[in-house]
Amino acid sequence: MRAGIGAVYPRLWRFCVSLAGDRAAGEDLAQATVLRALEQAAKFQPGTHLDRWLFVMARRLWLNELRHRAVRKGTGLRPVEELDLPDPAPGIETHIFASEVFDVVTALPEAQRVTALLVLVEGYSYAEAAEALDIPVGTVMSRIAAARRSVAARVGDAQEAGRKVR
Repeated sequence: MRAGIGAVYPRLWRFCVSLAGDRAAGEDLAQATVLRALEQAAKFQPGTHLDRWLFVMARRLWLNELRHRAVRKGTGLRPVEELDLPDPAPGIETHIFASEVFDVVTALPEAQRVTALLVLVEGYSYAEAAEALDIPVGTVMSRIAAARRSVAARVGDAQEAGRKVR
């Protein structure tokens, strides 16, 4: 192990300096990597690439150092109350609009409404909807297209008029 590390050390040192972006920090990282490698020598599998094992170890040590720095500077862990996280729940406007669109869909002729609900709401494929309704796939496609046109026209007309969709 010691002889192998000696042969790989110049490459490891270069790698560590490039990771750290600073000669002194790179030297510290290289030394920490060698120390960790000697401590963990029992975990190294002879016949595998020592240089790759050391490079992975150096990268992990460097990432840990970056995390520690972030925590020490106070930019790491912060209370969730202080974070400006977007609310994953849809807003009230989205609920109102969805309700209005659903009202328009329920006002469609029965054939279009049932087909639209199966495909667009329940997620059935056109073939599955055709099988469930015992109609050709082309008819499902036609009904979906007609339903989309009707909904778009009613919603568009209502939005232009500035009133609720009905």
